[in-house]
Amino acid sequence: MCKNFPDIEALIEFRRELHRYPEISGEEEETSKRVLKYLQKLEPTKIVEFNKYGLAAIFDSGKKGPSVLLRADLDALPIQESNKFKHRSKVEGVSHKCGHDGHSTILCGVGDWLTKNKPQKGRVILLFQPAEETGEGAQWMLDDRKFQKIEPDIVFALHNLPRFPMHSIVHRTGTFTAAVISMVVKFRGKTAHAGQPDNGINPATAIAELLLESNKLTHNEPADEDFKLVTPIFATLGKHAYGTSAGNGEVHFTIRAWTTERMRTVARKMRDKARELAKRDGLDCKIKWIQEFISNVNGEKSVDSILSAAKENNLKTIEVDRPFRWGEDFGRLSSKYKGAMFGLGAGENTPDLHNPDYDFPDELIEKGIRMFSSILRQYNY
Repeated sequence: MCKNFPDIEALIEFRRELHRYPEISGEEEETSKRVLKYLQKLEPTKIVEFNKYGLAAIFDSGKKGPSVLLRADLDALPIQESNKFKHRSKVEGVSHKCGHDGHSTILCGVGDWLTKNKPQKGRVILLFQPAEETGEGAQWMLDDRKFQKIEPDIVFALHNLPRFPMHSIVHRTGTFTAAVISMVVKFRGKTAHAGQPDNGINPATAIAELLLESNKLTHNEPADEDFKLVTPIFATLGKHAYGTSAGNGEVHFTIRAWTTERMRTVARKMRDKARELAKRDGLDCKIKWIQEFISNVNGEKSVDSILSAAKENNLKTIEVDRPFRWGEDFGRLSSKYKGAMFGLGAGENTPDLHNPDYDFPDELIEKGIRMFSSILRQYNY
């Protein structure tokens, strides 16, 4: 097993510090500084700071060999924490409810392990990515010229998974997480007196029919390859002015499918329907696309590396028969480079991700480090 293993108690304290001071996507300045300070103590070959608070620690053997990138995420969520423990969030309305504080801590622990167990060939890149929750951060990294100079050969990431046995390794070859995009549709018509709505243009009918269309396009059967889900998220119409027929309205959706191509096909159909309804009713229609996650596809050989690491650490493996419905920004990296993501079971009784009472289980830190270090030994030792 791993020699010179990191101080887990110190890492737990670090994780709880990150938890106390969460920052939402695109605002991870202080989180990035805390991680940077930790990495500087490890004296890697090089630390690279990217735009928008991303950073990477590179451990280079100086010898020919593969460049292996491990990714963690930095951002928290705009969710009010309901927990009352000592390390609860000190930021009103913001908290780590997806476990990114734990993911970053695991990667810092891997850095500690690499300091004591230098790579013997190739390079190891520890990437700390901002804005995973909005599907923006990975592309920010890929677009950064400093990242383009790194150019990994293979990439790995993990995500903690409540509802699975503690420390189990959850895997799947092929699509691991869904492709997702969010759609904002704004209709602008013309107000009129509520007693004479025919003198105006009210977008209510268009919004209602677009909501019905979302249901028609949905095939909510996850076992089918043709799974597609259009979920209404938010809608608003007019104002609380009961003498006035509404002149403006908007409606938001998330669209998801197992493949990026299918997700984009459904998105085009929703776009075309919105424009058709607007043209029919004489409405101005503006459509905005936000938070796109392309499907995260795991390579077979990369999954084999994950399974070998699990076997080395005597961890139970669970192969899921279908992808997860949530989006994961790691898909941007796994679509460009060979690689895979795996799940790390967070306990069957642990609150779900994004629940207000969720907290990353500290007992996962050691197993996460052991998994990543075992994967690295297959490539860099």
